[in-house]
Amino acid sequence: MLSCMMCMLPNAMRRGMGKVLGEIFWLIVPNKRKTMAIGNIITGLSVDKARAGSIAKQSTTRFGSMILEVLCMPKFNKENITDYVHFEGYEHLTEALSHGKGAIIATSHSGNWEMLGAGLTLSGFPLACVVQKQTNADMDQLINEYRRMSGMQVIYKTDVKGMVKVLGEGRLLAILMDQDAHTDGVMVDFFGRLASTPQGAAALGRLKGTPIIPTFIKANHDGSHTVMLHPPVWAERTNNREQDIVTTTQQLTAIIEQHIRNYPHEWFWLHNRWKHSPPMK
Repeated sequence: MLSCMMCMLPNAMRRGMGKVLGEIFWLIVPNKRKTMAIGNIITGLSVDKARAGSIAKQSTTRFGSMILEVLCMPKFNKENITDYVHFEGYEHLTEALSHGKGAIIATSHSGNWEMLGAGLTLSGFPLACVVQKQTNADMDQLINEYRRMSGMQVIYKTDVKGMVKVLGEGRLLAILMDQDAHTDGVMVDFFGRLASTPQGAAALGRLKGTPIIPTFIKANHDGSHTVMLHPPVWAERTNNREQDIVTTTQQLTAIIEQHIRNYPHEWFWLHNRWKHSPPMK
């Protein structure tokens, strides 16, 4: 019912409701989490506390509009998606796919990443997204139902065979690679600090010889979004597999960092990105 209501509301009214909801989110975020985010912003972006606080708040309040927009997924289709999602660097995607090996979309929790997947899929590019299974089964099912509304395939991050199959079929595989990877990641530089980083994009790119396209989405003032596709990155393929993965992951992470520097208020700063990093000297 809530989803139907959001779909019927004028865009301006829904955005207004999203702003109010976002303010509520910011109010209920624990102070400890806010302090962590502000500290990471100060360290990473070399800004003062006031500016860091503003970025932290903006990066949180935007979730209000993002959630309401996700609830509107039922109304997006192949005929109207261009009203909501625009593309820059479209040629990089078509060039990458011309090799017949599919393509890996390496992205981050910046902007409305759910609209990124929907925009690509509804624009005629079959896409599978790699996701973390939620601990709450009902929530996991709900989120994935909305993802599938646009035609996206959902693959859990433990299903490596499924990922390889997608690439073998020449399709797109989207991987978010900007969150702490615990002991499963590789340590690379991110905003001047070592960070445990998911290695899946680099490992699959190396294994299959698949191009990796750093791809991001940003919000526009009119409520639409722009998907920015970068030139393909080809994974290193030498005799040293481990070093190849680190090298490629570092290259991709540097591109992600630059995007965040360009649009710092759109990244998920509340995440404890450096949780498993070595202590700072």
